Amino acid sequence: MGCQMNKLDSELVAAQLEEMGCHQTTDSAAAEIIIFNTCSVRQHAEEKVISKIGQLKRRHRQQPNMILAVIGCLAQRLGQELLRCHGEVDIVCGPGRLHQLAAMIEEALAHRRQLIALNDRSENNLLEEFDCSRPPPKGNNPFQAYVRVMRGCNKFCSYCVVPYVRGPEECRPLDNILAESRRLVEAGVKEITLLGQTVNSYEFSQNGKMLGLADVLEAVHQIHGLERLRFITSYPRDFDERILHAMAGLPRVCEYLHLPAQSGSNRILRAMNRRYTVEQYLELIERARQIVPDITFAGDFIVGYCGEEQEDFEATAQLMQKVRYKNCFIFKYSPRPGTAADKKLADNVPDEVKRQRNTQLLLLQNQISEQLNQRYIGQEVKILVEGPSKKPHLDHPRQNGADRIQLIGRTPGDHIVVFEGGRDLIGQIISLKVTRASALTLFAEGEAVAMGKN
Repeated sequence: MGCQMNKLDSELVAAQLEEMGCHQTTDSAAAEIIIFNTCSVRQHAEEKVISKIGQLKRRHRQQPNMILAVIGCLAQRLGQELLRCHGEVDIVCGPGRLHQLAAMIEEALAHRRQLIALNDRSENNLLEEFDCSRPPPKGNNPFQAYVRVMRGCNKFCSYCVVPYVRGPEECRPLDNILAESRRLVEAGVKEITLLGQTVNSYEFSQNGKMLGLADVLEAVHQIHGLERLRFITSYPRDFDERILHAMAGLPRVCEYLHLPAQSGSNRILRAMNRRYTVEQYLELIERARQIVPDITFAGDFIVGYCGEEQEDFEATAQLMQKVRYKNCFIFKYSPRPGTAADKKLADNVPDEVKRQRNTQLLLLQNQISEQLNQRYIGQEVKILVEGPSKKPHLDHPRQNGADRIQLIGRTPGDHIVVFEGGRDLIGQIISLKVTRASALTLFAEGEAVAMGKN
């Protein structure tokens, strides 16, 4: 559950368990080891996993050899409380101790006792080895992979629990990032996404020079066989303009920027401790468009934050209309224990008002997305084909033989494209013409021919 960082952690854990002789199953009823990788950014995410743990209580009693582990941000935040309140949980492991999980599972199986391991900065070298040893991705899409460039966060936004559960910023050595990326590309990966909680904050001193994210992009871009390079998520303050020039000048770096604003009101931004103004945010957006004309933006917004008035909400809607994001992730505010907002600010916006504002922004973004996507009709787009579409997007797929299925791909600007084609196209970069569009999806047709480099 949760962010891309959790997806990467899950891949690393799965590989670790396979090395000790386990294999994954798609049948949850057959699983003897069940691991929840958790998120603490919102209350709903925590409630969801607590509910799932409760559903396994009876089964855990009936299967004495079953292991139930909770890892990730919720494990770090609750710690011993998880073991004390949920006796069915065998293992609690924070995100900074995942390299120990396989050994913890073996010990829990051997001695049938609860175990806990929470973040400890003295373990960072071992955690780095854990990342460096990762195998290539498996599953439905072995052509895309995440590579972590940094851990933790130093921003301490007043609503956010991440610095408390992920710890302070720790940037990985560029040599390790490059070695990991090369191994992935040699194994067939064509698209790499560089990850950080605030990825543009990357700084690493090497040979007397302070390296930034632009240097990482330039170095990874040179790997032979890599076809696309992305990075997420960026923080709007202190954004190094060299990153934008790297996007414009390096052909395999995708013209896509996930840049959370969180609010369009300066008053609320101050209360959130975001440390930039709406005007500064818009200046960055405008500068990005000047340097990278084809850039697309994604955003994050929180509605109903402590003290948010109607005029603050309207300012947020105005910001969305000015920026015209490709898509936005919009959430109702929920207090997170231990944060500055939880300690010092009253959660005084009624839940019904939060729901209304959330719905209004979602409808507004849907309108903007659909308007933007309509402009692609008749244009050719290049996509990396990710695999079969999980949803029946196409109303009346043509019957051109069993080898043609509904496929899904993504443009450099992160637009989702659905089309019909053969399975041999999976993992290829191809060119197609867009025939129609919705708010979330572009629909394309044409003879799909592999294009090679992006």
